[in-house]
Amino acid sequence: MNGSTPSYTAPVPGSYNADQLTQALLTDIPGYARSGAPQWGEYGSLAAVQNLNQMQQAVKLDKPQCASSTHALSEEKAVQTAPSALVAFVKGNQQSVTETLMAVGPDVAARQVKVRAPASCRTFRVKVGSGWVSDTIYESSGTRIGEGSRTAGILTSSGTTSVRTWFVVLRSRGYLATITLYGPGATRVEAERFARQAYQQAERILP
Repeated sequence: MNGSTPSYTAPVPGSYNADQLTQALLTDIPGYARSGAPQWGEYGSLAAVQNLNQMQQAVKLDKPQCASSTHALSEEKAVQTAPSALVAFVKGNQQSVTETLMAVGPDVAARQVKVRAPASCRTFRVKVGSGWVSDTIYESSGTRIGEGSRTAGILTSSGTTSVRTWFVVLRSRGYLATITLYGPGATRVEAERFARQAYQQAERILP
């Protein structure tokens, strides 16, 4: 085959490039302001993803084997190299929503939706600076968004203060979407509402 080779290979026929995924991101969430411009490229190269990985590498877990349970997505290569787009929104200085769209094949998407935290990782402690906080993972069932989805939450407690992270991972034809809602007032209902909005937007925009 002559000519240049594209920087990535489309994982399934009719799948999407990063530019198409960027166009399909949410543009507005009532009550939230967009935080910076959307990011696009290979998932593992996105600045927001790299920053999160650096933050997580800087903390210590009393159960190191549970580190992956705090991620919306597992770290398989097909995810890290997938064409992706990401946008973030903030409400005040305490709550944030991040949406990611990525083009992956159906097998990869199905695996990501089926990920569950091991029973031994439902609770663990994380050392932040010189102090420890407690994390508890909740996984809810029964909700189905798109062609399949999963919802999980993390309650992080330190003394009398607590913060919640909810993430929803859903799949559809040729793409995987994640919504991460973070803040002291974050709820599963709100995270799943944003995930439905993200799904409807992507379905409307992507050919």
